[in-house]
Amino acid sequence: MSVDAKTVRRIAHLARIAVTDDEVAPLQDELNAILSFVEQLDAVDVADVEPMTSVTPMAMKSREDVITDGGHAREIVFNAPLTEDNYFVVPKVVE
Repeated sequence: MSVDAKTVRRIAHLARIAVTDDEVAPLQDELNAILSFVEQLDAVDVADVEPMTSVTPMAMKSREDVITDGGHAREIVFNAPLTEDNYFVVPKVVE
């Protein structure tokens, strides 16, 4: 795949970059070089490579899924200006 001058101007427009006519040809060469490098990556055989999310192998840390009541309701609402039965009391906003 190669990039022409019209495509360079379109990319510059989409990237909101001001490109003069003198800058189009060098940018075209650079974009074509980048695309040719990316095409080289197609030659790499990755059939036996497992997908990974990190460079280093890690096990996901997990905790036991236990239902609790929290046990901290009184401490949570302690500094609230107005509470009722361990709930925040706020002014009505919808009529």
